[in-house]
Amino acid sequence: MSQKIAIVGGGYVGAELAKSLDDIADVTLIEPRSHFVHAPAMIRAVVDPSLLDRALIPYDRLLTNGRVIASKATGIDANGVTLEDGTRVEADQIVVATGSGNAMPFKPQGADIAGLKADNQRIHQQLKAARSIGIVGAGAVGTELAGEIAHAMPDKKVTLISSDEALFGAMPSKLGTSLAAKLRKAGVTLILGQRAENLKSLTEPYAGTLQLTDGSQHGFDLIFPVIGSRAHSEVLQTLAGVQKSTAHRIKVDPWMRPTSLPNVFAAGDVADAGDGMTIVAISRQLPWLKATLSGLAQGKAIEDMKPYKPWGSKAPILVPLGPKQGNSFLGFFTAGDFLTSKMKGADLFLKKYAKLLNRPESRSEHD
Repeated sequence: MSQKIAIVGGGYVGAELAKSLDDIADVTLIEPRSHFVHAPAMIRAVVDPSLLDRALIPYDRLLTNGRVIASKATGIDANGVTLEDGTRVEADQIVVATGSGNAMPFKPQGADIAGLKADNQRIHQQLKAARSIGIVGAGAVGTELAGEIAHAMPDKKVTLISSDEALFGAMPSKLGTSLAAKLRKAGVTLILGQRAENLKSLTEPYAGTLQLTDGSQHGFDLIFPVIGSRAHSEVLQTLAGVQKSTAHRIKVDPWMRPTSLPNVFAAGDVADAGDGMTIVAISRQLPWLKATLSGLAQGKAIEDMKPYKPWGSKAPILVPLGPKQGNSFLGFFTAGDFLTSKMKGADLFLKKYAKLLNRPESRSEHD
């Protein structure tokens, strides 16, 4: 009899793990949203809303043998998952991969996909009307957004503001300096080492004036607050013994378990396993999770299997500035426009995730 595996969260780790186990286990994926939200394409969709239907992909074809339950998990124990309506999903192994949140319109604030589409259209119109745009936060989302606007709307005056002294300061310096040079050449103003002290919203764009730590004031027709993702760890926090780290992530042991429960795992952005909160960084967890869960199904003891080994400082990161430019750190060297465009910028992994969700022609589908 195949093991029952409940996966909570249908993001990058949850959806791909569910599909990889579909033929060898009784898989239940629990995800409140009707559609997979492909975050990198949501950044470009701000300047090109025609991408939206390809960036939002229905879950209904993901699994052949297992099932997808459109609900929110409210509780977890050693025997399974409790849903918001009180329904129980019994499971032998549980993986919590509830992901992280960011400001609109890059990720939805809840499960409302129709509302996300409406927000995208509204913010796109605001962007078209704006002459000056301020972006607060120069992580991957903020930097990519600046590049997308500069590429698609070169008449806009874009300012990228960060409290850090350099772009991607934790990475080899060539990555940040190359990206900064390309942004400046594209007309983007960089204000580094200054914190915005009066953000009126952390969740959606607005018009206003920013006061920085040096006392200067900067007025913008549209301000995008993009100051970092926070993990959706609420359901894990209901477990005894859970410890939070930065950005609401949850600490895990070497086998990615957040508590003493031997059959409950945390993965993806919600797990502080030593990986960054990027698609490429957390993708390293997938083969380990599949191998470990398969081994458990065969009766192996988890302590006899290899613990998870994170990327650490060698984690790759790909930062396109529109479809043709950008830089990437690929573990041992920094790549430029050609490789960054080929690996991510031109297609933004859209074909990969359409295929994952069995929507190879999702460009033409609107359901």
